[in-house]
Amino acid sequence: MNKDIKNTKVNHYKDGIASVLRKAVVYTELRFYQRSDVLFQLTKLFCEKYFPKYGDRTVDQMVQAARSVKQNIAEGSSDGQTSTETELKLLGIARGSNKELLEDYQDYLKQKGLVEWFESNKERFDRLHKFCKSHSLFREYQPLLLKMNDEELANMAICLCHQVDKAMTSYIERKDREFTTEGGIRERMTAARLEQRSTQKEMLDFQAQEIASLREEVARLRARLASLGINPDSI
Repeated sequence: MNKDIKNTKVNHYKDGIASVLRKAVVYTELRFYQRSDVLFQLTKLFCEKYFPKYGDRTVDQMVQAARSVKQNIAEGSSDGQTSTETELKLLGIARGSNKELLEDYQDYLKQKGLVEWFESNKERFDRLHKFCKSHSLFREYQPLLLKMNDEELANMAICLCHQVDKAMTSYIERKDREFTTEGGIRERMTAARLEQRSTQKEMLDFQAQEIASLREEVARLRARLASLGINPDSI
């Protein structure tokens, strides 16, 4: 048997039927997705406050990049039930958009003569990093965002971009390893069919054994009746 098929994990429906689908990922529970949502909301607020409403393409670029991170994680995780290849491709796009957004925030700080805390204010960066690491939901950030200035918001976004990138890199590697060891949709389809056939064969073998056992019991009873002088066919 092909190694990929042998190692392929087969999921099952509640009635025991084998499924070719991978276990669904609840992407809203992924912490890097949750942080990407924070980044999207933060970026919309940042652009509204610190860029002109019209005439600056940076606004559209930043908002679209932030949205791309969030949406491609969601779409990739959903498509991953049937195609690891598509999932990895979309997660790769999300990671690229996250890098683009990071560059935009770093460029903003440089253009405005503001500082990136990671390089110039280690103590302040450490506090920010600790907060972002322990908080993933937008509602936990929302009360702070309206109180922060552009340097603070940009540094928070930069910190979140780094954390999202690190988490996605690890997640993509894990998915890649799963694909390498277990194969894709073709291997799951073959494995599911083979398992289903094996299950059906086991059921048929069991039924055949039961029938043979019943026949032996019938023969024993007929012999017993005959020994008692009773014709089994007359009963």
